[in-house]
Amino acid sequence: MNAFFLSLLFLTRLPVGYNVDWNEADCGKSVRYFVIVGAILGCINVAAAYFFCQVVPFFLGEIIFPPVLAFLLLLVHIASTGALHCDGYTDTMDGLLSGRSAERILEIMKDSRVGAHGATALILLILGKYAVFYALCAMAAGKNAFSAPFLLLCTAVFLAPVLGRLAMVLCVTLFPYARKEGIGKAFSLYSGRGSFVFNLILAAFLAAFSPIGAINAIVAYFFVLLFASYAGNHLTKKLGGLTGDIYGAVTELSEWLVLFLFTLYF
Repeated sequence: MNAFFLSLLFLTRLPVGYNVDWNEADCGKSVRYFVIVGAILGCINVAAAYFFCQVVPFFLGEIIFPPVLAFLLLLVHIASTGALHCDGYTDTMDGLLSGRSAERILEIMKDSRVGAHGATALILLILGKYAVFYALCAMAAGKNAFSAPFLLLCTAVFLAPVLGRLAMVLCVTLFPYARKEGIGKAFSLYSGRGSFVFNLILAAFLAAFSPIGAINAIVAYFFVLLFASYAGNHLTKKLGGLTGDIYGAVTELSEWLVLFLFTLYF
């Protein structure tokens, strides 16, 4: 139980009234629950979509325009994690785009200051997520709760954090950690391949039984696995392993990839 609440407190900003013991062994065990935490975040996204697309228009008699709706859903999406992964993404881009040696890249990533590369990359990420939210909201705005466009929006915003955490689990369990110490070291050291297999099966189940857009969900599932595998392999060769910041970066990019694939709606 401690490991589950540890994963919940680490990956979200949900007010959980549980006194967690932050020991290294349970940090590793908590990786088993990452996709479950992603599903919880996905449910929050779905609840927000229902509230802003269905409840608010019912009481006000007016729909929320897609640009505003996209902003509100993006706000909930980021706020539920406390922008934890955005921070890791920014640090990763600062390091990787610097063009320096592996040792210097790791030093830059560890620096809490944000450089031009990281700031620019974060702006592009947020704009990219806003764009795909907007595309999905433009289809769903004004539609009833059982319409295909609204269910597609709900499926997309549910699976994005689910598959994003699957990508994180893949990176944590299948690739070495680049530093001798760090917050991600315990997750990598004590997680084990069993955690990856469990999350792989659970995420596949959630994707396959999507209420609508099942083809998009399955395509997104495999694309995320391919992307996370490529990123993990490439950066391990480049840096000697991965870091907690890279885990966050892969998660953020995987979420965008999922949302983008749902805008195509096969």
